Amino acid sequence: MTETTVRVPKQRDRGGRRLARHLAEMVVAMVVGMLLLDPLWRVAGTLLDGADTLARPDVGALVMATDMSLGMAAWMWHRGHGRAATAQMVAAMYVPYLLLLPPWWAGLVGDNALMLGGHLLMLPAMVLVALCHRHAHPAPRPRHPLVAAVVRRWPTGLALLMAVDLWIEPTVLSPWTLLVLPAGYLLIGSWRRQWRDRRLLAVQLAGLAAWAGLAVAAVVGPDDLTGALVAAGWLGHAGWDLAHHRTGRVVPRGYAEWCGVLDAVVGVNVALALLLG
Repeated sequence: MTETTVRVPKQRDRGGRRLARHLAEMVVAMVVGMLLLDPLWRVAGTLLDGADTLARPDVGALVMATDMSLGMAAWMWHRGHGRAATAQMVAAMYVPYLLLLPPWWAGLVGDNALMLGGHLLMLPAMVLVALCHRHAHPAPRPRHPLVAAVVRRWPTGLALLMAVDLWIEPTVLSPWTLLVLPAGYLLIGSWRRQWRDRRLLAVQLAGLAAWAGLAVAAVVGPDDLTGALVAAGWLGHAGWDLAHHRTGRVVPRGYAEWCGVLDAVVGVNVALALLLG
């Protein structure tokens, strides 16, 4: 008779993995919150003449805590966490800075100590909150149709948020930025192993040659044509993105959507910089 041994995972191991995953999600949500909201603060500072205030280390620390808190709270709401857990995790963002601000105001700690110390104290505070709610089993909330529609178009929203400050200060980018556009497709296509069809690789290499040639022409050509060529390169790549979004080949459709919107916004802003300059 043959005995079969079945290994049953320990409940503690599953709980540890769930805790680690939860903390990793919180960190990612915090970073996303900072990346998405920082341009909005800069735009608001420019419009309201508050750039100097935002540049203060104490204000900057609280703004950073706010950005991280909003990103994290939004994700916790999406994951179905309760209000108490969300409020405590938000407090873990602010309390470290609130503890360090009085010594900073008194001149006992420097700017770097304020920012670094806040982050170092924040991590154990997050772990403590997560441990207090480790036995909770949140359930994702049902999405409102409007929320579901926004979520489906998240690449567009991300691109618009990333480019929001360009509308305030349109500028002509360096011609060499055009090389980033085809390079992204080549890198992602290689990672996704899309080159089994050699025709796809040939098309991408042709695109690289085209945008590289456009960049070189913008650098060596007359100065009054540089901006126009840069704008044409970005706008042209938006069409390239649209074609790939329809086919779904080489890059994921989400990337093609994000890249297309961002390219179009950048191209339009370069054109505006030329018209306003």
